[in-house]
Amino acid sequence: MEVTEALGRLGGVASARELAGLVPRGRLRRAVRRGEVIRDTQGRYALPTASEALRAANRLTGVVSHLSAAAHWGWQLKWQPEAPCVIVPRNRKVDADRRDGVDLRWRNLRAGDLVGPVTSPLRTVLDCALTLPFDEALAVADSALRHEAVTGNDLVRVAAALAGPGSACARRVALAADSRAANPFESVLRAIALDVRGLDVEPQRSVALGWQVVQPDLVDVGRRLVIEADSFEFHGKRGALVQDCERYNKLTLGDWRILRFSWEHVMLRPDYVRECLDQAVSGPLTI
Repeated sequence: MEVTEALGRLGGVASARELAGLVPRGRLRRAVRRGEVIRDTQGRYALPTASEALRAANRLTGVVSHLSAAAHWGWQLKWQPEAPCVIVPRNRKVDADRRDGVDLRWRNLRAGDLVGPVTSPLRTVLDCALTLPFDEALAVADSALRHEAVTGNDLVRVAAALAGPGSACARRVALAADSRAANPFESVLRAIALDVRGLDVEPQRSVALGWQVVQPDLVDVGRRLVIEADSFEFHGKRGALVQDCERYNKLTLGDWRILRFSWEHVMLRPDYVRECLDQAVSGPLTI
């Protein structure tokens, strides 16, 4: 077996001990000399195509975690991680210069928490739910469900057993997570709406408009309120714009109130969105 194939089977990074059972040591040395394989640190090797997070975890003999693990699994995030997220065992001493540029956490993980050098999908969702703001964590959980990487029942069950810092937040994320959210834009908008007292929103709820059924981004049936995450990309084609205008007109004529928010509103001006939603619930518009 070629060294690159062996590393690929092991997730792109591996120790010399892990590789020893698959390829001769001399073949490994030759692969390093030819640049086919990179030695990250003593006894730790990586493919040149391995992600920055995998390489960081390899150097520190840790595992990729949190947002870096979510990105590894191909989930959509509100924001990409600013630095590789890595977990190492408790009591592991890591010099400051070695952890520079890495978001390093100390935790003892079980074998079931890992898939190769990365935290498992379920562990990844829970770690994000324990440590991230609600909107970011909800975007991760929604995406994991959308990709069928975890199930809602497992997420709720495991979160219910958590204790300690962040456990209440994790349970809230688990209960609110919903695969019907199409993207992080919609997940973050729903997170804002869920913080508004009196709103009871559901993503992609079917609404009958005569013979036509539409599925707005968020619906509060009791208040006959529709909340839309309006994407410039979606409206980039004239046919989509015409169709959307007709849908809004039908909703308005059907006595539904509609609030529309752009990506910039939701991601960069959440206070504006929250104030609009507060006023939709409690009083006349003053902004």
